[in-house]
Amino acid sequence: MARLFPNFSACRFDTPGERRLAERLQKKLEDDYLVWCNVPVGAKAVYPDFIVLHPSRGVLVLEVKDWRVETVLAMDSTQAQLHTGAGIKKVPNPLTQARHYLLQVTGLLEKDRALQQGANTPYAGRLCMPYGWGAVLTRVTRKQFNEAGWAEVMDPQRVICADEMTDSVDAEVFQQRLWDMFTQVFPCRLTLPQIDRVRGHLFPELRITHAPGQFGLFGPGEDLLPDLMKVMDLQQEQLARSLGEGHRVIHGVAGSGKTMILAYRSLHIARAVDKPVLVLCFNRSLSARLRQLIAERGGGDRVVVQHFHGWCGEMHTAYQVRKPVPGRGAEIYNAELVASLIRSVDQGQVPRAQYAAILIDEGHDFEPDWFALVVQMLDPQHNRLLVLYDDAQSIYRGGRKRAFSFSSVGIQAQGRTTILRLNYRNTTEVLAVARAFAHELLAAREADEDGVPQVLPESAGRHGPYPELRQCAHAGAEMAELVQVLRDAHRDGMAWSDMAVLYRTNYQAKGLETALQRAQIPLASGLSTQGRDALFASGDTVKLVSMASSKGLEFVLVVIPGIGQMPHPKAGEGEDARLLYVAMTRALDRLILLSSQPSDFSQRIATAIAQAKDALVGMA
Repeated sequence: MARLFPNFSACRFDTPGERRLAERLQKKLEDDYLVWCNVPVGAKAVYPDFIVLHPSRGVLVLEVKDWRVETVLAMDSTQAQLHTGAGIKKVPNPLTQARHYLLQVTGLLEKDRALQQGANTPYAGRLCMPYGWGAVLTRVTRKQFNEAGWAEVMDPQRVICADEMTDSVDAEVFQQRLWDMFTQVFPCRLTLPQIDRVRGHLFPELRITHAPGQFGLFGPGEDLLPDLMKVMDLQQEQLARSLGEGHRVIHGVAGSGKTMILAYRSLHIARAVDKPVLVLCFNRSLSARLRQLIAERGGGDRVVVQHFHGWCGEMHTAYQVRKPVPGRGAEIYNAELVASLIRSVDQGQVPRAQYAAILIDEGHDFEPDWFALVVQMLDPQHNRLLVLYDDAQSIYRGGRKRAFSFSSVGIQAQGRTTILRLNYRNTTEVLAVARAFAHELLAAREADEDGVPQVLPESAGRHGPYPELRQCAHAGAEMAELVQVLRDAHRDGMAWSDMAVLYRTNYQAKGLETALQRAQIPLASGLSTQGRDALFASGDTVKLVSMASSKGLEFVLVVIPGIGQMPHPKAGEGEDARLLYVAMTRALDRLILLSSQPSDFSQRIATAIAQAKDALVGMA
């Protein structure tokens, strides 16, 4: 069965004939076929009815018409004249229209050297795959086609008629009609990276930057053609395109692309509605980066991005509600701020139904009453809610476990939940060590469809060096080792912005700031509120980020000092284990942990590294 984008239930069909053709394509093509239905292509957003891609066949563009013979007054090779309720209408000949869309497709692909035929081949520089175009006439039989004389203006070989796409038609015969639409056929075998490049060029919204610490998308006019083009995988793309109306929950492990799906989805919805879209998360650093990302993609005036307490403050200001008096600590102030907003909504001072859609990233850090408040802000006419959740990354609760159902807070997502298990961010080695370290908090926990499961991360199979735990003689030696690690990586060609130092406490961060500044290493520190807001506007700098603020971010090299001081005496072991698990899974390729004194965590990490090595060697 072919893979359809979006999935069949979420496809937008302009005509009944498009729906019937989608059914045939899905049923009569094998599972290595990819089919896109009414999905905009390229920066110009042209809309072919169908694009079909097969690794050994190539790419095909199909235009679908539900015309009847009697409604077509005249047709030549470029246009047709139709009888309509509003009179005679001139439209393009379907084959001319399909060929125009195909040229848009091939024009995007053939500029990429990775998709060109080799220099030593007869057609060097030409597209490495066959391509074709055709029309599907869903209400015209082959006999009617011939009797109407349309074969004079439409190549019969490039047309599928109504009686050639019935449910009873043999699958091989149906496929052969598709591939007869190709002018030239030659052997090809697209690799998975080449298929990703095809998808990345046709649908630039799927591209992911390779810049660490930033999970943004390439701009639609991006000319850079990197050797490695990272795009959403097929499951992520299908999920992002297929999320329909109503409430949705995605349970995804760290590195599974949840934030990327949220960014795509928020922009997609914003283009289709006339009310603002709200994106919320707990983490200030993450909200700043999301805001920058969405603004770069043209959604800044339609998508509101804020961390939850910042949004609560904005609601107070916008509707002239008195804020709590500060001075008793941030935790108390934030709790009173939320309680004040809940009362104001209940009393009608702050209106409900302000947003067409609300998307919540890192929902595992939200309290139940926050969800209940946010749901009231949805306009019931649109009522689109997306919650992204990973209970293993719940780091702001002091290790507390809370059992609650989504329906109890107004989230109606039964039957509309998705689980993402594959971790694409980390190498197999980094993920294996992080899992071994945090095996107790990652213990699988089942839940009913309306509850919160514990999802175990699975590796996507990318490999790299094993994480290292470097033991230092004393605190000064640990700082010196940190500086040397960063300098060595930069000397070997890594940009400063590819590196991050993740800390546990503000006291520790002050010492790290001093040490890195003395070493003249360019630094962007997230110690202050202003620093977190500007973290990714600082150019080529090492990022100094707290473990708690690192959620949603990623870096090629992550260095975590101070393991010997963990778990923190004032924190529970479970809380610090979650923090360290989150910090470890920020590493794309290299993870180095530093310790200058023995501790429970340093021993657990050493054991985890040894266990991961034994397990992976045994699997080799």
